Amino acid sequence: MIFDVRAYCQQMKQGIIILVTATMLIMAACERPESLPPEPRIEFRTFTQYDTIDILGNPAKAGNLSFYFEDGDGDLGLDPPETSGVDPSGNLFLKLYRKVDGVFELAGPSDPLFPSEYRIPFIDAAGQNKILRGTIDVTIMYLLFSTGDTLYYDFWIRDRGGHDSNTATSCIFVLGENGTCPSE
Repeated sequence: MIFDVRAYCQQMKQGIIILVTATMLIMAACERPESLPPEPRIEFRTFTQYDTIDILGNPAKAGNLSFYFEDGDGDLGLDPPETSGVDPSGNLFLKLYRKVDGVFELAGPSDPLFPSEYRIPFIDAAGQNKILRGTIDVTIMYLLFSTGDTLYYDFWIRDRGGHDSNTATSCIFVLGENGTCPSE
């Protein structure tokens, strides 16, 4: 048997080139998981106002507040209440501002449009990357209102870890004027 050094060196070169190329491809395919802070972040998207009927069959006005969210540690949402009835815990909070004599004022608890706390349901992040992203739509019913009421909301969310998001602000809208106002 004759040993050909040149053929052996050529095969070694090809093997090294294949190994280096495969290693580079594997390293390029293995991206580091994206990371975000554990505090949720929100962005206002739209507020849509429309006519509807309440649960008793009476005409009413409704608004749909839509916002984008991100939560870096994936612990957004609450489990359903263990007992039936009203559960006082919420994780979506709204402050209503009403225009009075040309100036916006924070609405108090006696205001008929004073917003409730809302409860975002439990969301489970599957897989290794626990980041949650999505859009949440909240329907707000207006039963007692004047068609000239000019309003806006400040709102924020809280995750299960107790981290509060930034505060986002809706557009300014006039009750009685159906339509959509987007973020500015």
